[in-house]
Amino acid sequence: MNESTKIIKDFAEPAQTLETVREEIQSRSAPMPGIFELTAFILRVAEILALVGSAIVFAELIVDRLSLVRLQYYTNAVIIAAVFYAGLAEVTGVYDVDVRFSLRKAWGRLLTAWLATFMFLMTLGFLFKVSEEFSRGWVVAWFFGGAIVVCSARAATTLWLRRLKRRGVFNQRVAIFGANIQGIRFAKYVQGNEKLTIDLVGFFDDRPVARLESNSLNVPLVGNLDRLMDCIRAAEIDQVVIALPWSAEKRLQDVVSALAVSPVQIRLAPDLASFAFAQRPVVLLGDLPVMTLFERPISGFDQLLKKAEDMVLGVMLTLLAVPLMAIIAIAIRVDSPGPVFFRQPREGWNNKTFRIWKFRTMRHDQCEQAEIRQATRNDPRVTRVGAILRKTSLDELPQLLNVIQGEMSVVGPRPHAPSTRAGSKSFAEVVSTYAARHNVKPGITGWAQVCGWRGETDTEEKLVKRLEHDLYYIENWTLLFDLYVLVRTGPALLTSKAY
Repeated sequence: MNESTKIIKDFAEPAQTLETVREEIQSRSAPMPGIFELTAFILRVAEILALVGSAIVFAELIVDRLSLVRLQYYTNAVIIAAVFYAGLAEVTGVYDVDVRFSLRKAWGRLLTAWLATFMFLMTLGFLFKVSEEFSRGWVVAWFFGGAIVVCSARAATTLWLRRLKRRGVFNQRVAIFGANIQGIRFAKYVQGNEKLTIDLVGFFDDRPVARLESNSLNVPLVGNLDRLMDCIRAAEIDQVVIALPWSAEKRLQDVVSALAVSPVQIRLAPDLASFAFAQRPVVLLGDLPVMTLFERPISGFDQLLKKAEDMVLGVMLTLLAVPLMAIIAIAIRVDSPGPVFFRQPREGWNNKTFRIWKFRTMRHDQCEQAEIRQATRNDPRVTRVGAILRKTSLDELPQLLNVIQGEMSVVGPRPHAPSTRAGSKSFAEVVSTYAARHNVKPGITGWAQVCGWRGETDTEEKLVKRLEHDLYYIENWTLLFDLYVLVRTGPALLTSKAY
């Protein structure tokens, strides 16, 4: 007997009598209409007021007496910032339901929206040639102070929302129609997910008790469809989830038709196969709901933000690095014969091969293009200047050209040569999900590298650790995360074990 058939057995008589269950249902107060939407509105207003208020306070503390003309400039800047931040916060998901109860997620998205807002203001000031009208001290104070104030406001509102959630203020009273394996799995999912604002009233089913499944979920069997309608008419239920097999089309239609005349929300629970992808979002294609199994990482507005970051940083860092690169080029030519630069095939975005720019660190006649072997300690192929460049990662500076050409990012998973191996196996043979790191552009520096997983991957464990960090970066990318990686890159180079 398999698991599915074992589940359809005796549904034990509920521990409580039906009268006790009815009393428990009646004791659960109905949620205040629109309370969840009202708190979301308060959240938005609180953050906008925090940003505007911080701008006014810092202006009072820092800026000398303002003329009417300069006052107008400051007022316009604050209004533009508030409107732009409000729109950007919606786009970046600052007020998504799961984010409202998570400070970690909220702060990351919130600071990304604030940083982008400030970059937009600075760009406007440059284009309209009005930046000289503003106090530099006020600009810096508002940028950092505004971030602190809005993060503090979010912390306060999040703690308030969590307290309301624990008290059940947002909870809807939900009944499950279908005391079968599908209904029980749905109930387990609800009970195991703290983010949901749901109170399970109980199971309802028309079939005899002997045909139903026993369960240890502390969710009672309340009654049949008629009893469910009685509870709805008595305003004791806010939502009904129908947990019947999708293949039972006739029975589904009958139950939906009976419930359609009631003033409650009616939803259809996932079919059994869908529980394997319970974390995946459902979207509408026209009027047809479909489940998104995998989303393109760093997409939508994040993709534009990442591209802008790469172009700005790529050009700025290239201009700053030109004098140093000239000195390195001269040192390479003096140290050993051969070209200054070395180009080698690497795997990039979408598994496409591109040619990476590097300063040559090995003897010209031993530079490999096909079966590439990673450098090891005291590798005889490495030149004297090359050893210094590899140790300090200065040989990677020409990859800024790859960034400007759109083949790489400043921050991202490091690109590997197609033929490199971990031990005796290719990277794809060691980890089946290895190719997932190619879902974004490779980077000059990355999360794995600043966490110590840099250099030779001579063991499978080193590759697995590097891949874990790369995938974490891809799944949790924010603009602030990139800046954090850049800040940590310098100290990481000082403890580098690359050869």
